[in-house]
Amino acid sequence: MQLQTSYYIGVDVGTGSARACIIDDTGDIVGLASENIALWHSQQVYYHALVENTIDPSRVRGIAFDATCSLAVFATDSDEPVSVTGSEFNSDRNVILWLDHRAGSETDKINATGHKVLNYVGGKMSIEMEIPKILWLKNNMPAETFARCKFYDLADALTHIATSRETRSLCSLVCKQGYLRNGVGNTVSGWPEDFLENIGLGEFSKEQFERMGGINGQNGQHLHAGELAGYLCDKAATDLGLPSGIPVGSGVIDAYAGWIGTVGAKVNFNKGNASPQNDMAAELFTRLAAVAGTSTCHLVMSPNAVFVNGVWGPYRDTILPGCWMAEGGQSATGQLLKHVLESHPAFRQVEKLAELQNTDIFSFLNEHLRNRASEEKAPCISYLARHFFFYGDLFGNRSPMADPSMMGSIVGLTSDTTINSLAILYYGTMEFIALQTRQIVDVMNKSGHNITSIFMSGSQCQNDILVNLVASACDMPVVVPFYVNAAVCHGAAMLGAKAATADTRGRTVDLRAIMNKMSKPGKCFYPTEDARQRSLLQAKYQVFLDQCQRQRDYRAVVNEALA
Repeated sequence: MQLQTSYYIGVDVGTGSARACIIDDTGDIVGLASENIALWHSQQVYYHALVENTIDPSRVRGIAFDATCSLAVFATDSDEPVSVTGSEFNSDRNVILWLDHRAGSETDKINATGHKVLNYVGGKMSIEMEIPKILWLKNNMPAETFARCKFYDLADALTHIATSRETRSLCSLVCKQGYLRNGVGNTVSGWPEDFLENIGLGEFSKEQFERMGGINGQNGQHLHAGELAGYLCDKAATDLGLPSGIPVGSGVIDAYAGWIGTVGAKVNFNKGNASPQNDMAAELFTRLAAVAGTSTCHLVMSPNAVFVNGVWGPYRDTILPGCWMAEGGQSATGQLLKHVLESHPAFRQVEKLAELQNTDIFSFLNEHLRNRASEEKAPCISYLARHFFFYGDLFGNRSPMADPSMMGSIVGLTSDTTINSLAILYYGTMEFIALQTRQIVDVMNKSGHNITSIFMSGSQCQNDILVNLVASACDMPVVVPFYVNAAVCHGAAMLGAKAATADTRGRTVDLRAIMNKMSKPGKCFYPTEDARQRSLLQAKYQVFLDQCQRQRDYRAVVNEALA
């Protein structure tokens, strides 16, 4: 008798879209669907992934969610959404997106404490994290409304809706809510009580932190990635078109799902071809996941705590028990490329030409750059922009400066407004992304990490010029996963597969075993062997570092003059 195939669903709620993928027992994606979403409302894509691929819902064995690190707010008494938008707080929008920067003064107040909890977020708590947002709500909401709010990271909110249970993921708690796991920082409950008291959130301590997720084992349950969070409840099952009772895995922040779906790729660096991989554990600590989308997150695991200024973490137990994660990042990469293209005078012209050639604007510009290099007999594409220096922190700096006031700068501007000018600006932006990736990797390695390869995912992986630039700038191989555009929801689906292994006591198999079984071969990109291009990129890196520091120096000169 032939055994029926089992399926596992991973749901990724991103900044501009929601995606669902369905994988089989071997990790092959057999169903994929996506929906554009408004920034305050997520559509359900799970049903589309099932129906469009004729998958029997009764054979779904596990499901899990990942999402952006956004704050979701519900009422303690009714479990209904609570508005997070002022001034009347009466809308139906109950999620504050990660890139919402309303909590600037609250973030400054938090970082002015100098509390030891800040050591575990790279020295400064980011405006993107949940604690500043919660403090903003307290400072701006009616007191009686705030008193009945309970708070979730978005992935945990989706898990809560799916199960009707109040579990929390350690990924969300540790990375975004100041939670210190297993006595880290000498906390007893995991929550830094004196820190919360100092910033004005002392009431959470008196309530045993119940509105934040509680104390593990007392009035809360905190779970590693993919551990059994509960089972699909009747209401959620009806909404999703699935049977009730399906195991639900504890979710993670979207970038961490990207780590899961990326770093397990099977690859033999000596031969450059895919090959079976027997000892994943030995490799995970050397592989940096670069999860690229609107922004890019750079994640690396280590067996011990490694403190890096300007890099979030070290975070303990967020993915694997006993292991630490560090998270660097670029505030804008995909968004940066979009901005520099659309703001250039030649954009509409290029857009129309790309449409006429039935291609996208990135492929059109890549081909334009190759043709120009050939016409000018340039030794490489980089040579075309040898005297063009673009520094692109237009949206602030996440790592390693951890400075939201950072801006951009250009040296090499001319009066040219043609397609050639746009192509050089586009190339300079990609070069900036690659050089800043090297800066983040260098800072991490100098602090004690041992990164020797980059596993990159997201739509930017389809841009071979950009991927080759990252490999050459960082002087290490870059691996692109088999499912280039689905690594994040593929990782989430693996969490659903882990939850499905739960025994009668709720224990699940090691996540590494799931990754080893379900990860697919990756494609390798190696650093250039062209000595002139290597030398040019090294020179451009020195200019990049100087541009990074000079704008801070210039601001200091002006501020001193105005003091």
